[in-house]
Amino acid sequence: MRAPAPPTHSIGVPKPLVDGVDKVSGRAQYTADLPFGGALVGRIARSTVAHGIIRGIDATRALAIPGVRAVVTGADFASPYGVIPIAQNEWPLAHERVRYRGEPLFAVAADDAASAAAAMEAVEVDIEPLTAYFDAEDARAPDAVLLHEKKAGNVERRVEQDFGDVDAGFAAADLVMERVFECAELSHGQIEPNATVAHWDVEGERLTVHSVTQVPYYLHLMLAQTLGLDSAAIRVVKPFVGGGFGHRVEPLNFEMVAGALARAAGGTVRLELTREETFLTHRARPATRTRMRIGMKTTGEITAVDAEVVQRGGAYAGYGLVTILYAGALLHALYRLGAVRYRGYRVYTNLPPCGAMRGHGAVNVRFAFESLLDEMAAELDLDPFAVRRANLIAPPYRTLNDLQVNSYGLPECLDAVERASGWRERRGKLPRGHGLGLACSHYVSGSAKPVHWTGEPHAVVNLKLDFDGSITVLTGASDIGQGSSTVRAQIVAEVLLLPMSRIRVIASDSALTPKDNGSYSSRVSFMVGNAALNAAQALRRVLVEAAAARLEVQADDIEWLGEACGVVGTDRQLEFAQVVQAALVDAGTLTVKGVWSTPPETQGGNFRGAAVGSTAGFSYTAQVAEVQVDEDTGLVRVVQIWAAHDCGRALNPLAVEGQVQGAVWMGMGQALSEETQYHEGLSLRANMVDYRIPTIAESPPIAVTLVESIDPLGPFGAKEASEGGTHSVPPAVAAAVHDATGLRMRDLPMTPDRVLDAIHRRRRRERLDAARAAGG
Repeated sequence: MRAPAPPTHSIGVPKPLVDGVDKVSGRAQYTADLPFGGALVGRIARSTVAHGIIRGIDATRALAIPGVRAVVTGADFASPYGVIPIAQNEWPLAHERVRYRGEPLFAVAADDAASAAAAMEAVEVDIEPLTAYFDAEDARAPDAVLLHEKKAGNVERRVEQDFGDVDAGFAAADLVMERVFECAELSHGQIEPNATVAHWDVEGERLTVHSVTQVPYYLHLMLAQTLGLDSAAIRVVKPFVGGGFGHRVEPLNFEMVAGALARAAGGTVRLELTREETFLTHRARPATRTRMRIGMKTTGEITAVDAEVVQRGGAYAGYGLVTILYAGALLHALYRLGAVRYRGYRVYTNLPPCGAMRGHGAVNVRFAFESLLDEMAAELDLDPFAVRRANLIAPPYRTLNDLQVNSYGLPECLDAVERASGWRERRGKLPRGHGLGLACSHYVSGSAKPVHWTGEPHAVVNLKLDFDGSITVLTGASDIGQGSSTVRAQIVAEVLLLPMSRIRVIASDSALTPKDNGSYSSRVSFMVGNAALNAAQALRRVLVEAAAARLEVQADDIEWLGEACGVVGTDRQLEFAQVVQAALVDAGTLTVKGVWSTPPETQGGNFRGAAVGSTAGFSYTAQVAEVQVDEDTGLVRVVQIWAAHDCGRALNPLAVEGQVQGAVWMGMGQALSEETQYHEGLSLRANMVDYRIPTIAESPPIAVTLVESIDPLGPFGAKEASEGGTHSVPPAVAAAVHDATGLRMRDLPMTPDRVLDAIHRRRRRERLDAARAAGG
């Protein structure tokens, strides 16, 4: 008999992604690749008016065109929808009013693209224009028309929070400084455009939807709600997804439109959006104005913070109330703060709706906070590292706003990037136009309270063991490119000491897999990872008990070795196949369940909005950026970024390093080039040429150090790794630009024209000062 293979360890070992070969070889099938023969062509017609009352939509001529199978409007839906149960004011197709240019008005399904295009032209639309508002200030004017009833001043959500004695904190400070920061609106820029395939089973009255969603559960709920269907009549399947970054967290209008078209046409409808339409669907980071005031002692200790944040949220609620709450909540938990006052305003405007984007809610405010820390450090003649170290947290720690910090690797992150960048040796000694900058950040490992509170566990994983000895991980959590399916396979393999070749992952099919709350806020590795861990431990117990029964000993006498097990102190052994055979006797195929929920102490306080920002584990990041600034053109080139990320434990160091690099790269895009732009509500950058995502030519070396603080609640000690690194890039780059040029850049992105304008303004001031000095 061949000797069994030795126990296999998978955690902490660099592993290629389980779906990596499928993706790079082209075998992976994304939604638009799915081979649904005979599917009708779906198309959406969009409003050319930014704000108006719909007086009529007449599809009579369109329906008379040969090959046109269905036309649907807002009247064909049962209710509005939204990701937040208390903020659902958007319809899949505009209902009574349009509120932004590009909003879906009606949709058609036809035998082919030509018939669909003809139908789009034939539908007659009558819209009475209303005054439109394209910035938050105009929308908040006293005489502004309300975009939504009962939302005075067009403010979707106003947040007022005070923790500690803020006025006393400022009185105790040796330096108080206040600045205003402006961050442009962004788009996600995911590589895969939006697509959905919907099939209506006429006889069974059932709907099956394949779509690009990050959260099949949310989509399932909203399909039922907007189409007036029983949830049991719906199946949602997520194929391969080419990136999400928050764009696909919310149920999106085209997904419900595809369902409505399929039902109306009595068949299958394929709805593929263009790149421009994908931009218009939007849901990304809102344009934000932040007024930040900080009090500081000469030691660097932060005594008080006063922040006011105004977000231009677009036409509908979406994730807006969560985004504005995150902006205030995550002022906390990175440093010790003496007292904090926060005022937040999420404002409706006649633009595409904003939503969640990598680092949801906190990136723009962190830019303001870290930038002001850097300026205050210079004013007090303190090293930027010294200021951060003067405010470090000692876990376990409860923040002023009742967030729980159980692990905290920021000190080690600071040490790592200080050494790697040569900060002490190089800062202040680089040539003119070259500079170094530091910033820190943090983020949640999933929201401690789910959006839809049902009392169910936060995460559920089922493991199926069958006669062939394979173990199938059944999970509703979506792998959207972040490698979560690989991590789940690694966790199960590690507990069972089996090679990953025995593990198969089936994810995100509501007919097969348990419900999951979704891939957002970096929750999957932490929460679903814990559920997978618990499921694997349960399966191992079943196998050990079966082996003990076969060997006629107690379970405690069994030594589990993965591909074999034996009786301690003897040479009596069973191979894994024999253990499986024993476990299946009488029972047949086995399915075991693992669940996990966040402990109550991690779920935040009792004030309104306290759940937002709460998490079972915070990640931490420190970054140093080196830049070169061309003062003749204003071009900023990032030479290198050193990033140290506290991920708790790196379950897969190869994947974690890639996620940190991706977060840094995305932050660099926000820092230097990315911004949406509108003219009277018309999107001017709804393509990958004008929306300037950094290419490989602009991408610098990103040196990543992984810090493992071992979180007591994370699976094997792990925490999030893919979002926290985004927040610190813009302020680190801005600090480096100041080090290189002496300029404080407070507006993002720091495009060449903005930098050059700042250089010219400084030169004019210098000439004016020189003229005054000469005249005096």
